[in-house]
Amino acid sequence: MNARAVRKTGASIRNLDQLCSRGLTELRRDALEIAQVGLAACDGGVATREAVSLTPHGVQIDGFEHRLEPGQRLFVLGAGKATLPIAEALEDVLGDRIDSGVVILRRGETADLRRIECYIADHPLPTRESVEGALHLEEIAQEAKEGDLVIACFTGGSSALASLPPDGVTFEDKRRLHELLLGSGMPISLVNTVRKHVSTIKGGRLAAHIAPARIVNLTISDVAGDVHDLVTDPSVQDSSTVKDAIAVLDDYGIWDQIPASIAAHLKSPAAESPDLSGAEIHTSMLVTGIGVCEAMVAETRARGYKPVVLTTTLEGEAREMGRFIADMARSSSRAGYPFEPGSVILGCGGENAVTIAGKGSFGDGGPGQEAALAASAILDGCQVASLFMDTDGADGGTDAAGAICDGRTAVRAVENGLDLRQALLSHTSRGPLDQLGDLIETGATGTNVNDLFVTVIGKEKS
Repeated sequence: MNARAVRKTGASIRNLDQLCSRGLTELRRDALEIAQVGLAACDGGVATREAVSLTPHGVQIDGFEHRLEPGQRLFVLGAGKATLPIAEALEDVLGDRIDSGVVILRRGETADLRRIECYIADHPLPTRESVEGALHLEEIAQEAKEGDLVIACFTGGSSALASLPPDGVTFEDKRRLHELLLGSGMPISLVNTVRKHVSTIKGGRLAAHIAPARIVNLTISDVAGDVHDLVTDPSVQDSSTVKDAIAVLDDYGIWDQIPASIAAHLKSPAAESPDLSGAEIHTSMLVTGIGVCEAMVAETRARGYKPVVLTTTLEGEAREMGRFIADMARSSSRAGYPFEPGSVILGCGGENAVTIAGKGSFGDGGPGQEAALAASAILDGCQVASLFMDTDGADGGTDAAGAICDGRTAVRAVENGLDLRQALLSHTSRGPLDQLGDLIETGATGTNVNDLFVTVIGKEKS
């Protein structure tokens, strides 16, 4: 279905003041406002307007002109949680020079695009609408001819939003594969390694349809290391093999659980990704975790704190990450090691996972919420506030972006009769955090640079 409406711009933490009304209020406000600066730095629309311009002879992107002769067309194709601001910016900058296009957005997003058709699908699991939208992407891709230019804006979440099973694999079987992968606890890089080989458009297959037309990728990094074929994999060369995909399924003990049709497909030549060595493909990373951290560093210094960028690539089990950061913060606050009190630990760009017993099922919460719960036990009594959030605004597919905790969270939980340990064990982090009023609300942000964390280390009171 084509979507026509007006989208609100400018992602922010909607309930910031409420989150600052409890616990260690001053430390919480610093943490939240630093995170909000980081969220603003994730805006792909702003980055697109800076990178793209219309010239008398074509389109300039990142200082390189892509000439368009008379009769040569310009298309826009994309899908993902951060795709809408890019598409909106492209229409603002390029206007009627865009001949046509298709983007697939997450349910809840709306847009007012004139030249680009919008389709709505679901995340984190694909639905029938994901197939419908992907078919339209494929249709436009096949229209592109030599000399045409296709601007691709695939961003994080495109695997669910644009999901087209290969021949012999049903939609139900492909959805089941997604469930197994997301419930396994494996990092997103390995999830994508498998998904790229069970698709009609992923793994560079859409680019194969587009060629010999030229491709320019405008994307936002949502994986550690900014690896192109893990960020915008429908439109770049795949660097993985079917052997890699099967090894991932074996290593995580789910090969025997995948549907028979997918196992058969992975054993067939059709699962290998196409060779795009003859295709003309350029890729521009509009936003990365490093850039987001740089913005938070500047804000941290402006507030009189010492910034410590811990990582832009950390991936792993969410609760372990929460404990790891909390343990450093606790030691720093009380013993001055490894960081001085008055420091702020920052990170953005990695993605954490939650491993759930009975792989393929889902709890009630998300990685950021689990990290915050795990951290709260270690921070009990400390002058520390720590937040963990997903920059797309939907931590674990929930309606919360993440959560904040501090040195008073554990005692507040006891006062409210909440068992945080049991919530961690049962992967039901959202409930108690909601009751404590510690869930971060942003709504759909229109961006996706994965997980962001900010931990403010105050001085212990004498």
